[in-house]
Amino acid sequence: MNQSTQIDTTDRRFATTLARGLSVLRAFRPSDDGLSNAEIAERTGLPKSTVSRLTFTLQTLGYLTHARHHDRYRPGPALLVLGNTASASISFVDMAAPLMQRLADETGTLSLLLVRDGAKMLIVKTWRPRAVASLWLEVGHRLPFNGSSSGQTLLAALSSEAFERIVTEADGDRDLTHARAEEIRRDMGGQLLTRGFAIADPAQYFASQIHAVATPFHPRDLSEPVIFTCGAMPEMLSVERMEADVGPKLRATVSELERILGHAPGSARGDL
Repeated sequence: MNQSTQIDTTDRRFATTLARGLSVLRAFRPSDDGLSNAEIAERTGLPKSTVSRLTFTLQTLGYLTHARHHDRYRPGPALLVLGNTASASISFVDMAAPLMQRLADETGTLSLLLVRDGAKMLIVKTWRPRAVASLWLEVGHRLPFNGSSSGQTLLAALSSEAFERIVTEADGDRDLTHARAEEIRRDMGGQLLTRGFAIADPAQYFASQIHAVATPFHPRDLSEPVIFTCGAMPEMLSVERMEADVGPKLRATVSELERILGHAPGSARGDL
């Protein structure tokens, strides 16, 4: 998938070469056993010749490595430094970790932290329940806005200005028209207002083997809300269980995080 087609590149300040280099880095997933230039080109939509120049440059600078298999690139040590710096700078992640692990253990669900990545939701943290089989979703996996509780909750939690901009960027991904986005915003926004968590209609979910409930959190050091989610297979996580048990526990956990960080109650819900 071309990761840059949904981004406005017309601003004179936009550095196209930098954006292409970053799209190469974003092409990697934790489950990959390295990527060839051809595979990176397929994932990014960039010409193979362009990818070859970018991977050579990124490898020279330490952001990629291919020490063990010279035909396949892997994330390099410089990326580890950047990742650790970013994680240390976003303070709420460390605060959330024990709370979300406790939630995963209590509910037997996979607990997730997702952020917007272009026109998708990107999983950046997972907390797996101990001694319980959980979903296969992993860090680096991307979910659509239309058809996931996480994505639909984000649409409801965004400010009006950000909503308009992001729906335009999504440009019909999985049939996310403006009318459909407005419908999602009304439905999920109503759920957030009445109970503090939201559940996408399982009949419209992007994957039939997943049920999930989500709630937003708005960090003070980020410009957009992030989404905390609990998910499991339908036989383990029915809609009724999400509504009566897991959803309230998820909302209570995020409310506890808000209290620890000194946020006003309900501040995670943006301008709803």
